[in-house]
Amino acid sequence: MRLVYVGTSAFALEVLLASGLEPALVVTRPPAPRGRGRRLAATPVADGARGRGLEVLEPQRLEDAAGRIDAVEPDLVILCAYGALVREPLLSSHEILNVHPSLLPRWRGAAPIERAIMAGDARSGVSLMRLVAELDAGPVCASAATAIAPDDDYGTLAARLAALAGALLADAVERPRRYVDQPDEGITYAEKIGPADRELDPGRPAAVLERAVRALHPHIGCHLPGGLGVLKARLVDGPALDAGELAGEDGRIFFGASPGTLELLVVRPAGARAMEAAAYLRGHGV
Repeated sequence: MRLVYVGTSAFALEVLLASGLEPALVVTRPPAPRGRGRRLAATPVADGARGRGLEVLEPQRLEDAAGRIDAVEPDLVILCAYGALVREPLLSSHEILNVHPSLLPRWRGAAPIERAIMAGDARSGVSLMRLVAELDAGPVCASAATAIAPDDDYGTLAARLAALAGALLADAVERPRRYVDQPDEGITYAEKIGPADRELDPGRPAAVLERAVRALHPHIGCHLPGGLGVLKARLVDGPALDAGELAGEDGRIFFGASPGTLELLVVRPAGARAMEAAAYLRGHGV
């Protein structure tokens, strides 16, 4: 079977590797400024695919690659975490199978893994969906679920979902695909992560803040209103603090929320490396 793989993120690369598939062509986004130095860097999918000796295209728009995709004459186009809408003529020209890391119709949209953790969902999963014009609304041919553990962060959950997706994808490519329409009930949207999601607002419950820290680690990160980055945190019974109050005690850092208290386990001062709470207190205090 001749395949074209379309993807961008580290998650998309993990899915490709887990599937064991060897597409005839990989299409990804062009190099973009990344990191503190803002140097141009290829996407994880581009680097990973080239490392496997696969042909890679990096068009400004996916439509710009339509001619090359057509020339491959693929039996199936697989799309995973590409980060841009797919338009005509590609939608009508090929069967496009979208790998989406949620149990559709819950968490359609840009940030399904993060939003599932933030919402305190008991489980997440992967859906294989035929791409249509409406966002993540196409019929589904396969899905698999996994529990979200109390200590799961984006990194651990995404890794499990990528493994699930790879296995589903390998099976779907080899078998006839039967698509079933998504139900009209239970639709939710996973909006793109914005600045407000990253700030640990003390006016929110500590349990909500703790989930936000896990949901955005290690790829995006959270921070206190004053700018201190928070990489790991946990809920604790005390001490009792006013909302927004920061306190250090016996090498531990506590942050008051409304209600509840968050212990900050690993933090990152602006322009510095990540460090455990005790190390931060020795150098900075609160």
